[in-house]
Amino acid sequence: MLVPLNWLRDYVAVDVPVEELADRIGTSVAEVERIVRRGVPDEDGNLGLYRVGRVVAAGKHPNADRLQLCSVDVGEGEPRQVVCGAWNFGEGATVAVALPGAVLPDGRRLERAKLRGTVSDGMILSELELELGTDHTGILVLADPWEPGTPLADVLPLSDTVIELETTPNRPDLLSVYGVAREVAALYDLELAPPPGADPEPASDEPVDVTVEDLDGCPRYIGRLFREVRVQRSPPWLKARLAAAGMRSISNVVDVTNYVMHALGNPLHVFDFDTLEGGRIVVRRAWKGEEFISLDGELRKLDPADLVIADGERAVAFAGIMGGLDTEVREETTNVLLEAANFEPLGILQSSERHSLRTEGSNRWEKGVDPHLAPQAAAYATELIVELSEARWTGSVDVKGELPEPAAVPFRPERASRLIGLEIDLAQQRKTLEKLGFTFENGSLRVPTWRARDVTREADLVEEVARFHLNEVPFTTARGEFGLLTPEQRFRRVVEDVLAGCGCSEAYTPSLVPDDLASDALRLPVPLSAEQAVLRTTLLHGLVESARRNIDAGNESIALFELAHVYLPSGEPKPDEHWHVGGITEGGFFRAKGILETLYEALHVDLHPERAERSFLHPGKAAQLTAGWFGELHPALLEGEWGVFELDLGALFGEVPARLVYEDVITYPAVRQDLAFVVDEDVLAGALVDAARAAAGPELRELRVFDVYRGGQIPEGKKSIAFSVVFQSSERTLSDEDARALREKIVSALAAQLGAELRA
Repeated sequence: MLVPLNWLRDYVAVDVPVEELADRIGTSVAEVERIVRRGVPDEDGNLGLYRVGRVVAAGKHPNADRLQLCSVDVGEGEPRQVVCGAWNFGEGATVAVALPGAVLPDGRRLERAKLRGTVSDGMILSELELELGTDHTGILVLADPWEPGTPLADVLPLSDTVIELETTPNRPDLLSVYGVAREVAALYDLELAPPPGADPEPASDEPVDVTVEDLDGCPRYIGRLFREVRVQRSPPWLKARLAAAGMRSISNVVDVTNYVMHALGNPLHVFDFDTLEGGRIVVRRAWKGEEFISLDGELRKLDPADLVIADGERAVAFAGIMGGLDTEVREETTNVLLEAANFEPLGILQSSERHSLRTEGSNRWEKGVDPHLAPQAAAYATELIVELSEARWTGSVDVKGELPEPAAVPFRPERASRLIGLEIDLAQQRKTLEKLGFTFENGSLRVPTWRARDVTREADLVEEVARFHLNEVPFTTARGEFGLLTPEQRFRRVVEDVLAGCGCSEAYTPSLVPDDLASDALRLPVPLSAEQAVLRTTLLHGLVESARRNIDAGNESIALFELAHVYLPSGEPKPDEHWHVGGITEGGFFRAKGILETLYEALHVDLHPERAERSFLHPGKAAQLTAGWFGELHPALLEGEWGVFELDLGALFGEVPARLVYEDVITYPAVRQDLAFVVDEDVLAGALVDAARAAAGPELRELRVFDVYRGGQIPEGKKSIAFSVVFQSSERTLSDEDARALREKIVSALAAQLGAELRA
């Protein structure tokens, strides 16, 4: 949710540094993603170099056919000569001018310059250059005849600061500037302005034909008819507000619907009334086999479960999601029907998922918009449409079913203080809750309808009080005895410490993943989105996506691990939950193997990898372990060489020795030798190691593979594996004969069991 600060201040007069405001909001309301400063830099008198200008003369540049040479009055007595590449204006036009020395929104400093041999003493600006919109086909011509030299900041919103919020699904009221303003008013004990919008006088009382066949799916539908509408470009202030909110300008009438949605949180839609068959609206479920073309140009094949807006003959819009191409408002439109409705959240979510179509509107409906908000949104939109398009409001209808009333929830202020751990005065609690829209009534609180889905019990009300006093809650120590960690918990902490010591950073990834990643995974009955549809059965997807985000951010030497639950089908509604640890690291197969060798050594467990094949791992670089697997990620999943691993911690914990027995340090010298064996290609190095250890016994202290060689003197289908061995006894010094005997035992065992031939 993007909250332009100038827009926010229309509803609450907050006057604090934006960093402080963001910190307070982040603590008590919603996470603040970032602060963005838009438009003309407001520093060191820069705004004073932006002025209203009047073109007193304009003509073709003497040395360039595509340039216009203008004389512009900027309130200095003598006009300035300015070269401009646009031709959508002429003598007498009121324009926006930047003088030499001005810093533009993109950071460039404007200088007095020669263009094709002629001095240009300033710049006539387009709305794109001012970040007021996206139009750069011509310069910005001001509609009103402002006095030349008037500071441009008095005419246009040249600068703004935008706070970007990450709202949670339970707070749809925060998907509006007014909803955020309500929270800010409570934070700073300020007055909240009344909701914007008031109905103008209607021009007539023309009937509007609206039928709602499914009041469960559409509890309310307000339709308003406007005649003699002039569809044109929006004024600069409206374009600027929409741009700051992350939306593009389309036309004055369509922009009004987006503006009101962002202001109040209730999505709206407009139809070209003359394209509606029979001039009527029917809200119903789609017919079997019905289809229509949506505004994005896609042919939508409808499902009978889809709620649609139809006219007398056909579906013309996805209810709450997207309108239809045939009924869109165009430049030639003169009669408009405004829709201000309310839709049931679950149905909108299911249709949105079914058709893989998400919009700003569906995002709000699926979270639950206040059904009592529609009349206010309709009034605000009506006011703006009449003002900006010179339309006549000629008719209105409000079709509604039984709307929910504010619920009463018991509340004990003294219990709130006890649970919070801070004595908060009753008057202070009351003031905070009333600022948020709650009303006290006989020991209970009436919950405002915009919070009905979120606040349903006393604990929720305690939370409302607590979040405004988080900075005041003292740190306390729990009373009573402290519990001890279980062996499994201590084991998981050791795993975390070892992986962190290997240079890996811990990641936290979503438990919900796309449903095409695991056919046997448990699917949510009502998925949050196509990307969060099933419970993960592996940590791999989340780690790969985390690595990809780090690459996109320009990070290097990426090494991540995650220790979390996976959810395996159990045949019952409740899945089997297993603790897994997974990792991904740059460096490929051997980097992943090195990390696991360090982990297994720290746990005093032998690492016995076996060759494996997995579709997501690079062929020939995949290994199976008793507790899991490791290998090199298939390059189709992520470009580059990436080592990955995943272990079942329950299985790994079962391999950890119950106790470690101390063994005295051996002081007798060791005998070191190198051995190389030629074996068949399919013989694993691990099998040679196991056979050698069994043959030589405890006096074989170390056995390490240091080379695998193919080609040259090695026959086809064979390979040479070289080992470094250490012989050592805890009882005596081994002689050369002792070492030779141990060596012969190894050679004989490997020849008999694996067909190995000693090479050196």
